[in-house]
Amino acid sequence: MNVTHCVREPLAAAALLMILLVPDGRAFAQGTAATPAAAAPQAAAPARPTTPGEIVPPSGYVIGPEDVLAVVFWREKDLSVDAIAVRPDGRITVPLLNDVVAAGLTPEELREQIQTAAGKYVTDPSVTVVVKVINSRKVFITGQVAKPGQYPLTAPTSVMQLLAMAGGVHEFADTKKILIMRTEGGRQVAKQFNYQDVLNRKNLQQNIDLQPGDTVIVP
Repeated sequence: MNVTHCVREPLAAAALLMILLVPDGRAFAQGTAATPAAAAPQAAAPARPTTPGEIVPPSGYVIGPEDVLAVVFWREKDLSVDAIAVRPDGRITVPLLNDVVAAGLTPEELREQIQTAAGKYVTDPSVTVVVKVINSRKVFITGQVAKPGQYPLTAPTSVMQLLAMAGGVHEFADTKKILIMRTEGGRQVAKQFNYQDVLNRKNLQQNIDLQPGDTVIVP
């Protein structure tokens, strides 16, 4: 056997091992590819500017008469309206666009409508519709309660909650025959509510969430 050849093989192996262990930023494990650098985090999209007095509408909310809105054009202050009430005819007036139908639309639908119409006059308009006051969603309570009248429905409200908001029932009220009057499919329907049952934790399913326009009658 050639002695020189035997000596060179260990030396070559040792030299190779030294190269693999050098921390030069490349792979040093046999058969392992370099780990790619982590991708730089993407910058977050800038948040749209907020408007003072902005509120979060309840689920399923559609704009109605007497609601107060703000229409904000990004970088177009002359076209923006800070506070405008929806008229009884369901319209609002927006600079350049004149009258725009708002009632019956969600804020997003109204935003798209205004943005499309403004596109005829402004290059790439960016519009935001902000709900500032909700006056169109109301429920009514009458009869033997401390404070009858109309109440805003800006959040889910049950019959018991409305009774509490109205100051509670009178001592001689017939609390077993309370009615909830509601319009369904264009006709009036009456739903019964037994106050005493709910107090006693019975028939709790009758303590329904009220809908805009409902009237609670406490005989």
